[in-house]
Amino acid sequence: MIDFTAMILTIGPELWLVAIALAGVLIGATFKDRFNSVSIKFGAIALFAAAAISLMNYEGGEAFGGLVRTNTFVNFAKFVSYVLAGFALIASEGFLKRHGTIRYEYSLLILLASFGMGIILSAADLMTLYMGVETLSLSSYVLAAFHRDSTKAAEAGLKYFVLGALASGMLLYGASLVYGFSGSTEYALIAAAEPSIGMMFGMVLMIVGLAFKVSAAPMHIWTPDVYEGAPTPVVAFFASAPKMASMVVFANVMFTVFGDVIDQWQIILCIIAGLSMIIGSLGALTQTNIKRLLGYSSIANMGYALVAVAAGKELGAGPLLVFMTLYVIASLGLFMGVLAMRRKGGMVEGINELGGLMRKRPVLTIALSILIFSMAGLPPFGGFFGKWEVLTAGVDAGLMPVVIILVLASVVSLGYYLRLIKIMWFDEPTEKFETIDGSVTMTVLLAALVAGILFLFFINALSGWAGSAALGLAG
Repeated sequence: MIDFTAMILTIGPELWLVAIALAGVLIGATFKDRFNSVSIKFGAIALFAAAAISLMNYEGGEAFGGLVRTNTFVNFAKFVSYVLAGFALIASEGFLKRHGTIRYEYSLLILLASFGMGIILSAADLMTLYMGVETLSLSSYVLAAFHRDSTKAAEAGLKYFVLGALASGMLLYGASLVYGFSGSTEYALIAAAEPSIGMMFGMVLMIVGLAFKVSAAPMHIWTPDVYEGAPTPVVAFFASAPKMASMVVFANVMFTVFGDVIDQWQIILCIIAGLSMIIGSLGALTQTNIKRLLGYSSIANMGYALVAVAAGKELGAGPLLVFMTLYVIASLGLFMGVLAMRRKGGMVEGINELGGLMRKRPVLTIALSILIFSMAGLPPFGGFFGKWEVLTAGVDAGLMPVVIILVLASVVSLGYYLRLIKIMWFDEPTEKFETIDGSVTMTVLLAALVAGILFLFFINALSGWAGSAALGLAG
């Protein structure tokens, strides 16, 4: 018999999101276009409420006979993911209105994608994991191609769908092998099973599928194209909330399901992390489109995060949460900065078109500079402390080769980050930008404050919170 109290306490945020999404479908079908603009606020409030609900039972629990199980580690990620999804949604209204694509379905897709994020984070069974991955993925494919009149958006959606289907197939095939050789789909029972060659093959295929979801090399090929072609608000969402959720799920699966065979997968993750850092850093150097540049930057940053995963549960779980939190906040802020730069001819995406931004938009330029410095990992900004935690975890775990790559890749990344600073601050001004939406400005400034300035006042609090959240993996 289902324990409804345990169910509500364990996956309350997900039940809330899916209920609101279904209610949104009925309201949209009834009020049609009159609901379009309201749906943005409707969805954002629902996401902020889901974040609050995730803290109400922060210690976690179990429901549906062990199919879902939460703890402080995943609830930390849920809170951050839902908050960022809410900001990404509320800042998208102006863009959607200008392009004539503001429809209530957009908000509902964001809600359903967030529901998928919650499910994969709550999963304690391979079947639950796969269902959550597909819920998140299918919503994301539609969002990538949401601007139907744009050939770039259509291409982005198609590439994402085709390559995502391939990765999904690998994940499912790997899960079926793990089930076949362990005799169970439940995380705890798989972890207790005797390791075998077949089970290790399944684990590798699952790593491939999960690496695609976080855009880690060599499964990164979709990222620059999708980032460039998809609508900017959608990319802002992709680069923040799902990125946080997917990386924490990756870590949760490796720590919980395959934690006892870390010697079998540690080298694999080190190779993936090294490739991601090298390809991401070098690939970004030649980019002239800022969205593609940030796409390659994302690949490199996922490599940094995977160093923490490769370090293992005891050393890497806390640093992973710190690094990913600071990264996704800065990433959301930077994409909101891209969204803020608009001219009569359309969106500004060329790097050279940012020339002289300091003379025209000094506040925005300073905020973007703080976010860029944080993303680059320069002290005293937040990103530096995130990278330092990851680097320390890698050193403590004895992963010196990949730590050296991390340091070198960070140095190389200064080439494209400082190029952005130079263009914005010192190049000659180009033509005038149009007025910025208030919600976009607020998001950029808030991200800059959190990632660059206020972080200095709560660095110990965040590290302590992440460290205590990581202890939930022992439960």
